[in-house]
Amino acid sequence: MPLTILSADHEQSAGAEISEEPLPYADRGRWRRPYRPGPWRVGSAAVLLLLAAYLLISAVVITLAGTLSGAAVCLGSAGALLLVALRVLRVGVWVSSHGVRQVNLTHTVTVKWPKIAAVRTVQQPVRWLGLPRTVQGQAVLIERRSGEPLRTLVTDRSADFLGKPESFERAADVLEAWAADYGPGGRG
Repeated sequence: MPLTILSADHEQSAGAEISEEPLPYADRGRWRRPYRPGPWRVGSAAVLLLLAAYLLISAVVITLAGTLSGAAVCLGSAGALLLVALRVLRVGVWVSSHGVRQVNLTHTVTVKWPKIAAVRTVQQPVRWLGLPRTVQGQAVLIERRSGEPLRTLVTDRSADFLGKPESFERAADVLEAWAADYGPGGRG
């Protein structure tokens, strides 16, 4: 029996309908992710944080042993792992009334709504958990008016949606709704 009071999805598990629109008082100018980070993304960040904790403990033990250069290396490595873990949690697509922001592990691309031609869901080969292996799946494509389309990050086989097809469909619908509201011909 799930303890719904302890889960973030307790409204969902209680049978309540989740709205695609943000709350009426929510600031639409604020950058927000239109979906929750998936278990694979959160799990990989947790493993990185666990490794960083071991490195921090190692730095303390090495410092007590009297080798400051080794402790500095452990401390620096732990800091780098912490930054990577936080960045892994931020990876994805973010939307606001200003446009679409695509956050990758190493860089971020922001495209304003007037520069976006279409946001649509297509069937195509997609990467499984971001690895080189591709499988047939669905992807949300964001096409620019000029230039090449954004790299696909929202797929049904990504770290956010693997094994959660309903969540992918909901996220794709929300992204398409934001594009309809703020894209060409929208109210934005």
